[in-house]
Amino acid sequence: MEVHGDPQAQAPPEEASSTRNQPDPQPEQRQFQRLSPAPVRVLEISVFSMVSKELTRYVMDYISTLAWKNRILIQAFHNYTCLEKRPTIARYRDLGVLFKRCTLLLPTKERLKLIFSKFLQIPCFMLEQCPAPDCIGFSCHGVFLKTLIAGWDEVECYRVFTFLSDLTNLQQKIEAVITSKPGLKCYQELQLRLFCRQVLLDPWSNQPDCHFWLMQILKPWPMVSQARLLFILYGPLLPGGALNWQDLVARGLPHKDMWDLARAILLLFGKVEVKDWTTDSVLSILQELTVIPQPWHVENVARLLVLCGSSLCYTVLASKTLNGRLVEVSRLIVYIILVCEKDGYQMSWVVRLVQHICSVFGTAPERFYFLQQLENAFSEITRELFEFSVAGNHLEDRETFQSLCILLDSSARFHTKILHMFLK
Repeated sequence: MEVHGDPQAQAPPEEASSTRNQPDPQPEQRQFQRLSPAPVRVLEISVFSMVSKELTRYVMDYISTLAWKNRILIQAFHNYTCLEKRPTIARYRDLGVLFKRCTLLLPTKERLKLIFSKFLQIPCFMLEQCPAPDCIGFSCHGVFLKTLIAGWDEVECYRVFTFLSDLTNLQQKIEAVITSKPGLKCYQELQLRLFCRQVLLDPWSNQPDCHFWLMQILKPWPMVSQARLLFILYGPLLPGGALNWQDLVARGLPHKDMWDLARAILLLFGKVEVKDWTTDSVLSILQELTVIPQPWHVENVARLLVLCGSSLCYTVLASKTLNGRLVEVSRLIVYIILVCEKDGYQMSWVVRLVQHICSVFGTAPERFYFLQQLENAFSEITRELFEFSVAGNHLEDRETFQSLCILLDSSARFHTKILHMFLK
């Protein structure tokens, strides 16, 4: 078999000369030694490791040498263009295949110790070790880990999570962030987000795998802390990269800023049969989430519910309705109508939602009272937006004035749809 390599990566002279007085190796070892001075490609080395136990041992000895690590383990992860990132990330995908095959016969714990001992000296792979904002170290770490453990069962993956948590002090770093004031530890919050997203969550394209890793991150913590963690992992960011804690409280944010949070909630809501994890758990997290760091602007809560879709939106509103929180439900529905008008959703969707909420009530007077509360909420919110616009200069506050105009339009559309439904 002919093996190709980079001619610039020849073994140093001292490595070649150090083998002159060694005893004559066995045939398999001679075959590998003829290949090893030329820098074979990573995937080609991985194929040799599968030939026999003897060759596996020789491959492991070979890739453990400092010379090989210096040639193969790319450790410069900064100042890459988009096109330049691809070969570096692809190299770590190939390394995942190599180490997966080389350690195939070892128990999980030993495999992980052996593998990650090669990467402990790479600062960009570790939490809070690299301050560069454009670093792709976590992305390389993520693709390496995904390739390494692809096909492993949940028990082995749980051992992987425990091992990585211990290796990076992940639980201690999470505790330090969630027990401090939101936004006080900006760097640590962003590092935690990047590590969990790029190493553990985002590499997995299918929902069950991503759900597994998200559950491992959330499970050790109480509900309030889980909501805080979700915000750190998926909450909106400021242009400079820090978490946008305050704007959620102060004003309505566009749907693109809310989509990641909605996706995370849908991921949790989509698999509620997990032990100790129910629909009520998701609703509790959602309730806690929307008051961090203070109660959100109602438009942001409404937009999050709209992005989460019909099932979860109805479940949340029905739960609040059954608990007698009709004023809150009515205001939320009015803002859902506003969001649908702003973001281009069909008004008939909201009408069907109101129909479903009405079915929660057992009697006609209860349904009438609910609709009365809804109409009162329309009046109150319209008056609030108008008074806010008049109090200042609406030219300086175009967003509020525009919301007022949109609310009036959306009110007309909503009532037209609901009247049409009753009259047809």
